[in-house]
Amino acid sequence: MILIVDCGSQKTPLIEDCINELDDYLTIPLMELNIDSIESCQGIILSGAPLLITEINMEIYLSKFQWLKELKIPIMGICFGHQLIGMLFGAYPSRMREDRDWQEIEILIDDEILDKLPTSFSMMEDHCESISIPPDFDLLATSDACVNEMMRHQKKLVYGVQFHPEVSGNSGMILFQNFYKICQAHMK
Repeated sequence: MILIVDCGSQKTPLIEDCINELDDYLTIPLMELNIDSIESCQGIILSGAPLLITEINMEIYLSKFQWLKELKIPIMGICFGHQLIGMLFGAYPSRMREDRDWQEIEILIDDEILDKLPTSFSMMEDHCESISIPPDFDLLATSDACVNEMMRHQKKLVYGVQFHPEVSGNSGMILFQNFYKICQAHMK
């Protein structure tokens, strides 16, 4: 089972639809997330949110979810989820030009989460902020609009994507399939 953490995005039901094609899922609201929530899950997906990390007090989230850094299961953050993960590990937020369109994503480092995707693929964006690459993370993919489109922790199965695979058609579904395979392999 995959745990989907709903951070308040209207796109969360679309994440549920994608994961439902692969396995069972459980969705819980972000502020109800705790260590007990993850007992039987193979992996965690953190959704986007209608929040601006440069305009809210992120310390509320950063202090409440420090324990996420210690998990041994695969985690993938999408948009706000990506930014939250990054900031938990020491990334800095910044404002950027609003991006609510398709972007061409260029792979910089091969990784199993990118299996079956071409070296350049399109994903839908919906953000006006970005994060730096946190210490101990590798930059996996970039675009002309945003440097940190995709990152991975160097020692943990912790991923972040700035784009929205749940509204990006076949390429987005391939990304979810790859994340699910990572979760399955980790359980063995």
